[in-house]
Amino acid sequence: MHRRFDLRLNSCEFSYVASTSANSRSRELAYVVGPQAQCGARRSPFIVDSGKIVLNASLEQRLRDRSARIGVIGLGYVGLPLIQAFANAGFQVLGFDVDPEKVAQLRAGRSYIRHIASEQVADWNRKQLFEATDDMRRLSEPDALLICVPTPLSDSRDPDLSYVEGTARQIAAVLRPGQLVVLESTTYPTTTRNVVLPILLESGLQPGEDFFLAFSPEREDPGNPQYSAANIPKVVGGHDPRSLQLAQLLYEQAIVRVVPVSSMEAAEACKILENTYRAVNIALVNELKVLFDRLGIDVWEVIDAARTKPFGFQAFYPGPGLGGHCIPIDPFYLTWIARTHGMTTRFIELAGEVNTQMPRYVIDRIADALNDAGKAIRGSRICILGISYKKDIDDPRESPSFVLMDLLRERGAVLSYSDLFFPRLPRMRHHDVPDLTNSELTPEFLASQDCVLIATDHSNVDYEFVVRNASLVVDTRNATRNVTVDRHKIYKA
Repeated sequence: MHRRFDLRLNSCEFSYVASTSANSRSRELAYVVGPQAQCGARRSPFIVDSGKIVLNASLEQRLRDRSARIGVIGLGYVGLPLIQAFANAGFQVLGFDVDPEKVAQLRAGRSYIRHIASEQVADWNRKQLFEATDDMRRLSEPDALLICVPTPLSDSRDPDLSYVEGTARQIAAVLRPGQLVVLESTTYPTTTRNVVLPILLESGLQPGEDFFLAFSPEREDPGNPQYSAANIPKVVGGHDPRSLQLAQLLYEQAIVRVVPVSSMEAAEACKILENTYRAVNIALVNELKVLFDRLGIDVWEVIDAARTKPFGFQAFYPGPGLGGHCIPIDPFYLTWIARTHGMTTRFIELAGEVNTQMPRYVIDRIADALNDAGKAIRGSRICILGISYKKDIDDPRESPSFVLMDLLRERGAVLSYSDLFFPRLPRMRHHDVPDLTNSELTPEFLASQDCVLIATDHSNVDYEFVVRNASLVVDTRNATRNVTVDRHKIYKA
């Protein structure tokens, strides 16, 4: 028995022919007929159960033979490396971003992220493996949609899921049977089920039957030459067994190892645990830094000695504050969800308090150093050396350098900065960033500054040269550890 039904996709009308399977009178195999060539469609069989599409029967095969098209939403520090993994594995990838400037650059074969080479983007374009767009109506085209949008905190330090919710609504508006949707943005446990799923249900489609839903946390480490998206194991949790199976199969085509877990909530909690673990250990060494300073002990020397123990110790290092998208933010997601369940996470919140106080400790050390030179912060010329949140990357997200700028400007300092990754200071959502351009580290410039504050220890800086030509250096990263000249100018912070 055969029957025909219609589906509208990408402004094209498709007819489907369905035939009853031998196994069940209510289960049918359906496939596209009609003007596929004009609309770019491929023959796409479905299983229909009691008149409802329950499985894109070709999705599994298309994932296996890598003919499926992958959609990545959010073309930033998470999305672009993910595109790199899938494009290099031979998939066609459609990238979505609301920023038309990013889309224009990628279409022109230019990368705006240092560890993704422009030559590679141009090669994807040339091989027709990648296309960038800001047209969200095209979200119906990919077979799998990977959501990599920001999940910041609000001014009250509560989760801001507006980007996730907005993306889910755009997907729901065009969601079609057979699509796999995976949230990768870091968030608190239950987000995918309680926030994303209800929005997708507005499409009238059902998860595990009409479409598939999973969570797989990003684990990107920008600037790490040893690990990229393709060789970092991927944790995956599905809404239902079939969603998990398809999500696992998807990532297995491009990622070195996939680690399935029992639920989306377990996968969400995994990422929060990873980053909270780092946050609390960094808080420990930050607090020890303040204590050891009062005792006249160099905390970096102590850590280097402790790490010689071959077991039971992992080195974490202090700094001027936490940076990056994950570590300064994720623990607050966990404390928020704990409060909604009547709990307080005292240990995590204490770590957050310690880490957020580090910029003020640095300011106090600058004040001490300038005071020893008979100067005050007000009116002093202070150069912030390093804008990125960590060394050797062009990523300013949540960088403590901007907090330090705010605090120094409040105290009347005359600021400049030097960081070759940023010709001009970028705009930041939560900071009033001054309109400054990069200062070259010449002997004349360094001599003109009352203090050079090392906020990020980039490898492209000659720190001995800096110390030799500056009158005062405050080092928050132990970048001057190998400097042998003029060490009396160096203050650790």
